[in-house]
Amino acid sequence: MNSPGKHPLVTATYETLRLHREGQAIAFDAIGDRYDEAFPHKEGQVLAGEWLIKSLPTGSRVLDLGCGTGVPTARQLLDAGLEVVGVDLSAVMVKLAREHVQGATFHQLELADLRPGGPRDLGRFQAVAAFFSLLMLPRVEIPLALTTVRHLLAPGGLFALSMVEADVDDFPVPFLGNTIRVSAYPREELRTAVEAAGFTIVQETSSAYAPAAADLLPEEQIFLCCELRG
Repeated sequence: MNSPGKHPLVTATYETLRLHREGQAIAFDAIGDRYDEAFPHKEGQVLAGEWLIKSLPTGSRVLDLGCGTGVPTARQLLDAGLEVVGVDLSAVMVKLAREHVQGATFHQLELADLRPGGPRDLGRFQAVAAFFSLLMLPRVEIPLALTTVRHLLAPGGLFALSMVEADVDDFPVPFLGNTIRVSAYPREELRTAVEAAGFTIVQETSSAYAPAAADLLPEEQIFLCCELRG
């Protein structure tokens, strides 16, 4: 765990980083539907999804980054008449999402694949949702991820994201019988990172959350609803 306090400006690029995703993918492949069992109540996520729905014209393209099983976000957005594309690193999660949310399109990809000049181009979107997906990246990658989100958005696009409030960087934690690595920021540092990437935060909510699984600790969840500046 990194020491709390100020963090230096990150100047890394995807070309200078060595990305290690295998452990994360294996863990979520093993977890499968148990993820939704461990997090059965997702009111904050649903409310952020409702903000997107109210703010977008019917038929708008929305990208669900780290879509998981497709529940609740991809299903919620699709049911509201939006065109939904989901991506997830886990093959099992993508399979479950395709089963749970027929009518949306899902790809086994990671966010880095969608970067400017990257190996995949899914086009541009009127909105991007990233609920707890940035949590799975080391901090050095989070500014790059936010830049990629900006690249994926059409002018005036919307961005809804959530994180857990903490001060950790690429920290291993037990998770439903597996180990995953997570990063998080104190609240003010998260705001700073998002605004520095070119977004205006128009709505912020937070709440304490107690997962249903016995091996998961209570957490403070932050939801930011943002607009692309410029």
